[in-house]
Amino acid sequence: MVKKQHVRYISVRRGTTADREGTAVQGERLIRAQVLIAGGGPVGLLAAAELAAYDVDTVVLEPRTEVSDQPKATTLHARAVQSLARRGHLPGPPTPSYADEPATSAFHFAGLPGLTITAPPDEPEPVLKCAQAALERHLESRARAAGARILRGHRLTDAVQDADGVRVTAEGPEGPEHFRAGYLVGADGARSTVRARAGIESDTFPATVSALMGTVTLADPGALPKGWHRTPRGWIVAKHDGDRTHLRTLNCDGAHPDRHRPVTLEELHREVAHIAGRDIAMHSPHWLSRFSDFARLARTFARGRVFLVGDAAHVHFPIGGQGLSTGVLDALNLSWKLALAVRGSAGPGLLGGYDAERRPLARRVIDGTLAQLALMRPGPEADALRTVFTGLLADGGGSGHLSGLISAQDTVLPDPTGAGGPAAGTYLGNTALSTPDGDTDVIRLLHDGRPLLLLLGEKADRHRKEAQAWAGLLRTVEVRPTPGVPYEAALLRPDGYLAWVPGDGGLRQVLTACFGPGAPAG
Repeated sequence: MVKKQHVRYISVRRGTTADREGTAVQGERLIRAQVLIAGGGPVGLLAAAELAAYDVDTVVLEPRTEVSDQPKATTLHARAVQSLARRGHLPGPPTPSYADEPATSAFHFAGLPGLTITAPPDEPEPVLKCAQAALERHLESRARAAGARILRGHRLTDAVQDADGVRVTAEGPEGPEHFRAGYLVGADGARSTVRARAGIESDTFPATVSALMGTVTLADPGALPKGWHRTPRGWIVAKHDGDRTHLRTLNCDGAHPDRHRPVTLEELHREVAHIAGRDIAMHSPHWLSRFSDFARLARTFARGRVFLVGDAAHVHFPIGGQGLSTGVLDALNLSWKLALAVRGSAGPGLLGGYDAERRPLARRVIDGTLAQLALMRPGPEADALRTVFTGLLADGGGSGHLSGLISAQDTVLPDPTGAGGPAAGTYLGNTALSTPDGDTDVIRLLHDGRPLLLLLGEKADRHRKEAQAWAGLLRTVEVRPTPGVPYEAALLRPDGYLAWVPGDGGLRQVLTACFGPGAPAG
């Protein structure tokens, strides 16, 4: 028989420690949390910042001892930018300025110029350039300020879930450490240990191309101007930063024979010369790596008390810069639902909505990147396709659909209740609002992370009474009628999507589905 004894449990709430009685295997020290997140990249740190802001005990396990400055993702697309603004996480000034007119950003599709991405008035710029390292530091600061414990130098090695939670083992600076959490979020990247331990299988798409990436100094910076360079042998993307040049190459002749082999300056030099058709001298390499078009989609983003976000759930060819934005939207979609589940305020199907909403959108991103790669391949068929797409982009004929594909602004979420009304699942754009307490807007009203009930019409009292049982959960705001919100009332989720507007179904039905039965009357 295994001997049991009382042990010291460490509570990580607000970074303090507290003694608690419990039982564990002799000699073990358990660190308890309500939610444990494996992976402290931008997606994991965003989830931590969100959960901690909801007053959820949150621990992050991150193998790296510090943020890496290796160049990685640099692009946040419109819906991710808009959603970060609504939760107050947008990097930059605390109160960004928003244009009165639609804002536009030039972008590309499969390396072809001419794509225009437009954000509605009163929204942030539609394409935000932000180095991943800077975003990580920003989100780590917010997570720590909200009370999350970030444990660097800790790599998750095992996870076993039961009916009450998840037991996690991690390798820390002083050896194995043990954790007990109500829920586990895997934000631990493409080779996710959480995904493997949870037994979640994936659909994969094998690599068919080889690509290299690195930062070098060019002997003659003018030999390779910034931008996208296509030749019959592949592509080179060059981005200059002072005397350094960040290079990416694409060779469609086949996958790397050994994807784990370290990249050398000589290999990058040969590949650039092969694709360019001429020698381009370079020296002083940094951050050399290889990648491919290998893609993966987990068959579920949730199993029991385990959830996957970001690259742990989906991986795709990085054309279009959609990976970071997709992970950001995963974290923002999951966090408020998980926080309500921890607090006992989630409806019976709320957490299940995470997989139902995010997995189809991740599949859409993978399909879109596969389509872009098809346009980038050499050969007469691809040349003909590029000619057609170049024409469509030049006259705007395809920009609407392609812009939505890249920016995710055309996302409409499913309405599982069937009672959400005609606009359920759409995103409510930012607009100025006049309330008895003064002027505000949608973005600022969502900063506190609570579901938001807007009351605009003469029937406001009826809707207020219908929502009375959830008064302690909702933020209810009376708003003078405005063209920006063309409904007599609207229920917004914390991530900015409409859960209900008046229609055939009732507000009470949607509130019950999302947030449970509410408080009893009286």
